[in-house]
Amino acid sequence: MHRTTRIKITELNPHLMCVLCGGYFIDATTIIECLHSFCKMCIVRYLETSKYCPICDVQVHKTKPLLNIRSDKTLQDIVYKLVPGLFKNEMKRRRDFYADHPVDASNGSNEDRGEVADEDKRIITDDEIISLSIEFFDQSRLGGGAEEKQPKDQVANKRYLQCPAAMTVMHLRKFLRSKMDIPNTYQVEVMYEDEPLKDYYTLMDIAYIYTWRRNGPLPLKYQVRPNCKKMKVSHAQQEGQNSASRSGPESDSASDKAGSPTGAPSTSSSLPSPGTPAQSPHPQLPPHGPNNVNGTPAVAAPPAPGRAFTQFGSGGSKPRKVSLNGSSTSSG
Repeated sequence: MHRTTRIKITELNPHLMCVLCGGYFIDATTIIECLHSFCKMCIVRYLETSKYCPICDVQVHKTKPLLNIRSDKTLQDIVYKLVPGLFKNEMKRRRDFYADHPVDASNGSNEDRGEVADEDKRIITDDEIISLSIEFFDQSRLGGGAEEKQPKDQVANKRYLQCPAAMTVMHLRKFLRSKMDIPNTYQVEVMYEDEPLKDYYTLMDIAYIYTWRRNGPLPLKYQVRPNCKKMKVSHAQQEGQNSASRSGPESDSASDKAGSPTGAPSTSSSLPSPGTPAQSPHPQLPPHGPNNVNGTPAVAAPPAPGRAFTQFGSGGSKPRKVSLNGSSTSSG
């Protein structure tokens, strides 16, 4: 079975940090020749005195190395999303710089001036509060039309929550179980659309994985199913009872159990109780003397009509003769 393992941010640091300054990438810039990345300010300053890559010593350009470097927006977005608080701190640092140097503020984009909010950049921090909606997952609506025409009762059953971005799916499952008093024999599963979510997913992970656009609450669903482990245990017990009942010759119908020595009424299940020996056309004496229940002789139920069947008395010494369709038959 494939198991998913989580990777610590420290294991990814070699791919997210600049070797020139030792910090996380800021305005990540990549050399075209070797695809090594650095902070933009770091590599520009380095190439003023050298035309070779600081990592592999490949020549960037013979005369103008700045022509062979490109800004890597994708890598920078990854760094901002993986490192908590980096984007917010960088935007604050830029705003403070341009507040001290207002003349230079006319050049550059809003991001260069630090005027981009986390929501516009789709950057989520651990301490941020995320609005989400939770509703019951209806399998009958799979493959249906758009969700703009939802029934009024379904909209009324949708609940809205505000939770920290670091809250996991496991916490949300425990909350649902506690709120609805769901017994432990049932399993609660949280889903995004029709896909189950891992227990260790945080709300921030879900927003990044499924590209939540913040145009509404994070839409989540849940369903309740019987616990598979409980079902396996009961199935094993049933198999044990079935194997115990096969120790003697098997009866061909539930009507053969009608005259069980315990006198218990027949049920829908064809399996006898563990203390009830299976009946067969060839009678056998009880192994432990007279058949009784709680110290009193058991009363046998009347035989099923139209079938030959052996009935034991309180002594258990000899079988009785039972007539079949008017003719006398002997079971011995």
